[in-house]
Amino acid sequence: MAAGHAHPLHLHRDSPVHRLAPEAKILATLLFTVVVVVTPRAEFAAFAGYAVLLGGVAVAARVPAGWLARRSLIELPFVLLAVALPFAGHGERVTWLGLSLSVDGLYGAWNIAAKGTLGVLASLLLAATTTMRDLIAGLERLRCPQVFVQIATFMLRYLDILADDARRMRIARLSRGYDPRFLWQVKAFAVGVGALFLRAFERGERVYLAMVSRGYAGRLPAPDGGGASAAQWAASAALPAAAACIALAAALP
Repeated sequence: MAAGHAHPLHLHRDSPVHRLAPEAKILATLLFTVVVVVTPRAEFAAFAGYAVLLGGVAVAARVPAGWLARRSLIELPFVLLAVALPFAGHGERVTWLGLSLSVDGLYGAWNIAAKGTLGVLASLLLAATTTMRDLIAGLERLRCPQVFVQIATFMLRYLDILADDARRMRIARLSRGYDPRFLWQVKAFAVGVGALFLRAFERGERVYLAMVSRGYAGRLPAPDGGGASAAQWAASAALPAAAACIALAAALP
């Protein structure tokens, strides 16, 4: 897999977080997200603590706040869905600015917005500090199913090729004076999608036969490197451990 396949969410920085082993960062992000999800929705101070922790990681990783804010807009459709809950909820209601809002719906909206935002920010920090190649290597070292790892590897390897094929097909349509903009004009686009699928399928067959002829037996070569050191595991564990301490402190009477 060529080193040039870098995903657009990765920020090239020299920071302690960037230098951590990918498997340690993946596991730390997963454990942190689990702690956030299991936290009761009424523990507002705990969620504020989680946000402070992520802010500390962002500062250590030299990830700008504006970069995180712009890319976290991906969760906007879920936030808009959560806005409807106070109006559609049942049970006890309160009046605010002349609006009758459900208390349970307000808690539900806060629960979705807070946990979703923290999860998205944690994922963005992982993506910003880890290249796609390192992410796949980390999944391999964490003993993820080989089928999943191989699918992700080939998707990364050939995504640019498929995108380039789609771009050339679009240029070919435009050069022939066909630029569908309405629903009844999408025939050429649909035909192009079908042709792109057939090209991808045929390329996959050729690649697989070439790999088998070279001794492929269902497992890719092991990634370079010996994995995370004890110090890296300890450094990565700081985030989920601190989150767990906050959750326990919030649960205490």
